[in-house]
Amino acid sequence: MEKITDSLFYAGVNDYDIDLFEGQYLVPNGMAYNSYVIKDEKTVVFDTVEKRFVDEWLSNLSDILGEKAPDYLIIQHMEPDHSANIVAFAEKYPDAKLVGNAKTFNFMTQFFGKSYPERQIVVKDGDELDIGSRSLKFIFAPMVHWPEVMFTYDPKEKTLFSADAFGKFGAYDADEDWLDEARRYYIGIVGKYGAQVQSLLKKAASLDIERICSLHGSVIDEMKDEVISKYMIWSSYEAEKNGVLIAYASIYGNTKYAVEILEEKLRSKGLDVKTADLSRTDMSKAVAEAFSYSKIVIASPTYNNELFPPVRDFISELKERNFQKKTIGIIENGTWGPQAAKKIKDAFENSKEIVFAKNIVSIKSSVSEENSEQIRMLAEEMSI
Repeated sequence: MEKITDSLFYAGVNDYDIDLFEGQYLVPNGMAYNSYVIKDEKTVVFDTVEKRFVDEWLSNLSDILGEKAPDYLIIQHMEPDHSANIVAFAEKYPDAKLVGNAKTFNFMTQFFGKSYPERQIVVKDGDELDIGSRSLKFIFAPMVHWPEVMFTYDPKEKTLFSADAFGKFGAYDADEDWLDEARRYYIGIVGKYGAQVQSLLKKAASLDIERICSLHGSVIDEMKDEVISKYMIWSSYEAEKNGVLIAYASIYGNTKYAVEILEEKLRSKGLDVKTADLSRTDMSKAVAEAFSYSKIVIASPTYNNELFPPVRDFISELKERNFQKKTIGIIENGTWGPQAAKKIKDAFENSKEIVFAKNIVSIKSSVSEENSEQIRMLAEEMSI
């Protein structure tokens, strides 16, 4: 439990035992499942937490509420890490109303086999809930990143309760920089839905926001303007960094050697360059970096007449998240029939605003003098 303001309290929990979030994202600093409470003439709880933490969460609520029972549970997102304890809440507090939209209660029936129709308050976009000295406003955020998602705005505390948006990997109290883990979280989980996020940001622009309370990560207050600015960049698929990410995989080291030559030449031109060995790098980090840089080079051996699997997986992850607005350079390798360049171009055939560098490095087995010149020319083109 944490007191955020005189009327706003944190009731969430930290998961330090989790290794993979959503079964795929490494989270070395754990995860937070956030829940909040507003005390006014009416008492409001925002969302529940992951099912393993039901006892801790209910204990946190008891510490905050004392002898008073809550009047409302606002359900902003039905994903199980936030909704799993709705039934436990409903049973402990039988007089509390459940606030959600039509899709919320449809999903509730699917998950739990019941949705408490006699206790439902079904809201629409823009509706308000009077709780005493303030009226909470509901802002629908469909596909950010589920169809039932909604935000809640508290005008008195100037607080936006933002469901999964503006969240990050890591526990609530994790001692880490917000940006890298928030970027990795956004690109991995919300990145596909840039248009929907842009629409939401336009709605939020009319609100006086001093604080953002997401369902993951810490409360955002002092750096809220920077956070919103980053979301504008990420959701519009613009680059954060003017530089080059070289994403590669190498079987026997020859492709890696070509990457090292290219990296040195790009750095000599004063460029910001980062390399990612796709066979060893956390894929979610490599994908997030690809979105953040203005240009990328993809380097792959030919393998069974296809892309080397780590490269193939990398491209698949990019495409799934609407990768666009990039210049892509290519290094391919193949002893008797290099195919990687063609496969890479084919993979991005339907992607928006992808420009391929004219100079392709095509290696047959190991780097030749001709390849060295190709690398030099690719470096020149990527530095423009």
